[in-house]
Amino acid sequence: MARLLEAGKIVNTHGLRGEMRVLPWADSPAFLTQFHEMTLDGTARKAAVRVQNTCVLVKLDGIDTLDEARQQVGKIVYINTAQAKLPEGALFVQELLGMTAVANGAAVGKITDVISLPKHDVYEITGEKTYLVPAVKQFIKKIDRDAQTVEVELLEGMETDAN
Repeated sequence: MARLLEAGKIVNTHGLRGEMRVLPWADSPAFLTQFHEMTLDGTARKAAVRVQNTCVLVKLDGIDTLDEARQQVGKIVYINTAQAKLPEGALFVQELLGMTAVANGAAVGKITDVISLPKHDVYEITGEKTYLVPAVKQFIKKIDRDAQTVEVELLEGMETDAN
């Protein structure tokens, strides 16, 4: 199930030949170097990507001058998730958002946010009630991409006062 995913924002230009500085929306700027194609303004383009400090420098086909690159500042670049090399069982946060959370065979809500904490993520599940569920094996029993469901174990105290 390939889809486009926001990869980062063009924040500046670099040099005179159309390179652009992109602030990546990934765990590491190096993650984006695996992509040889990015989408800008709905058009997929060949991409050359290299890391520079906390940003990546991106050269897209068809953007060859400083002026052309300047016109792209502020825009979002996208990657195709089918081209991503992820560790076994890993998925993008955006893939989780909107999945149905199921506890004891019944839907309890949708995943509406993923909160990153130092030790592990926490899934916010919103339905009739709102739950904060640690993203660890004890509470996340199964993620089914095809069915768009996440089987969770809910315990007393996971419910919030958000609703």
